[in-house]
Amino acid sequence: MITAASALSSVTVRELRSADQPQWRQLWDGYLHFYHCDLPEAVTAFTWQRLIDPSEPLFGFAAVNNADDVIGIVHYHFHLSTWALTSYCYLEDLFVATESRGTGAGRALIRAVYRAADERGATRVYWNTENDNERAQALYGKLATLTPFVQYRR
Repeated sequence: MITAASALSSVTVRELRSADQPQWRQLWDGYLHFYHCDLPEAVTAFTWQRLIDPSEPLFGFAAVNNADDVIGIVHYHFHLSTWALTSYCYLEDLFVATESRGTGAGRALIRAVYRAADERGATRVYWNTENDNERAQALYGKLATLTPFVQYRR
């Protein structure tokens, strides 16, 4: 576990647990709302099941406060690369409850993914955010390097 202390509270990061589902769901819904995304319920249910199934290659951490309330979540997975002998880690989703921002939860979640990537031998951790997500970018700029790549999708 990773612990980050701030003047407001203490944040601990741990793996997601089955009992976290209701609080995870609130944060997941907030994350989807932030990105103006409406997913079918089946996708959300499938995502949760994959996150808590140890045989699945999708992983998640929860940032919790002193009362063990889930105040932030991160999801990540590993993939091969044609540019390295090792794997890369994609940090796919990161969200901290609005009222818990500034507590160190986002930083602690990213560092937990870094540690998981290091333990697995991944040589790159990367993620995306919208170009106008300035608050998140202020944190990301302290923990990673902004790349010049542009993403295209089909």
